[in-house]
Amino acid sequence: MSRLLTDASDDASATPITCVAPSDWAALEAGLDPCAAAYARATAFAPKAGRIALLPGGDGRLARVLLGLGEPGPGRDRLLVGKLPGALPAGRYRLEGSGFNGAEAALAWLLGSYRFTRYRAVGPTLPTLVAPEGVDVEAITRIAEAVALGRDLVNTPANDLGPAEIEAAIHTLAEAHGAAVTVIAGDALARDFPLVHTVGAASPRAPRLIDLTWGDPDAPRVTLVGKGVAFDTGGLDIKPSSGMLLMKKDMGGAAAALAAASMVMGSGLRLRLRLIVPAVENSISGAAFRPGDVIRSRAGLTVEIGNTDAEGRLILADALALADAEKPDLLIDFATLTGAARVALGPDLPAFFTEDDSLAEAVTAAGRAAVDPVWRLPLHAPYDGLLDSKVADLNNAPGGPFAGAITAALFLRRFAPATRAHVHFDLYGWNPSTKPGRPEGGEVQTARLVHELLSRRYPAAE
Repeated sequence: MSRLLTDASDDASATPITCVAPSDWAALEAGLDPCAAAYARATAFAPKAGRIALLPGGDGRLARVLLGLGEPGPGRDRLLVGKLPGALPAGRYRLEGSGFNGAEAALAWLLGSYRFTRYRAVGPTLPTLVAPEGVDVEAITRIAEAVALGRDLVNTPANDLGPAEIEAAIHTLAEAHGAAVTVIAGDALARDFPLVHTVGAASPRAPRLIDLTWGDPDAPRVTLVGKGVAFDTGGLDIKPSSGMLLMKKDMGGAAAALAAASMVMGSGLRLRLRLIVPAVENSISGAAFRPGDVIRSRAGLTVEIGNTDAEGRLILADALALADAEKPDLLIDFATLTGAARVALGPDLPAFFTEDDSLAEAVTAAGRAAVDPVWRLPLHAPYDGLLDSKVADLNNAPGGPFAGAITAALFLRRFAPATRAHVHFDLYGWNPSTKPGRPEGGEVQTARLVHELLSRRYPAAE
């Protein structure tokens, strides 16, 4: 990533990319070289959002790139520059014009340069951008590399990414930042984290809980919990084949948590970070848990299994109980949890839940600043009764077609009662189609938001 964004002071040799809004086009066109202006007219360039024109010079070589910004306003895509890496030939470029934010443009360039290349040859050489003036290249690159780490994890198919590989990725991250890692598996997992063990028991790839800690133990405590279901068949309540096609992304919550943790540690924020990932494969065998089973959780609450395909909240329940025991100053969990959240908000807008109104405002503001948007849904207390079971303390998948995202969030709150400052993100973890800065495939939604939120609360020492 670092070679795709440079802070070189001499950018005279870089090809200019002129960002142009509709109100600026007439004046700009009049000032273009006659050959370039004629080419722009011949190709019917208009400064609509995302329109690109490659203008030749008198010698026929590329002399300038035009990028249409479209009309200003809340509908303008702030990552629009992320469309350029896939549209331009290799070379060195610089941005000019108005209507763009330098840091956002540089980040969009790197996010749009991402390619998943594990299983096929690398494509054409990507272009390089001279960072706009005032941009912290190191900081922007660090964020982009953390996003790439998370995207790679989500994009990797389950045959090459199981619980052990999720653990390995966390060990690698820990080694890079001097963090400590504890792994609970086998008999200790069955004893102390029975829900995690139960969900993963049917797979030959053993379940585990990975616990990373970093930073000053006396600093404010922030704990991130990520759902790490490497693949979800649905268990005995098996999904249809169409429902399994993207289930390699069911560890997208863990990937987002890892990406956020990478940003936090790389930024040196003044906090004690804890990252907890329950990693399992929800498979089918004679050892699979069944609808109607009752399992006693780490927190002591008994859970009736209403549906084995509601496994994510089960493993998160045990992980949240562990996190809650030390009463962190802030607890955040990430999970590809419910289809109901996607129906309500679509794939691009994760839902979030919290009981803390001031924290909700801070989360929303951080998402807006980081161009990583979310939308708050209510923890509607009267729906808590929908979790009731006739034989246990609660049911993991109550019947009925309504409020699925809310009841899932209410289920999780039962396991972290001591921590009011708790945010639950219900995300999709996938870009269904390519947009500027967001290639089709795995995505670590809310990771940049969380980094922004924590940077504001616990800034690094000067």
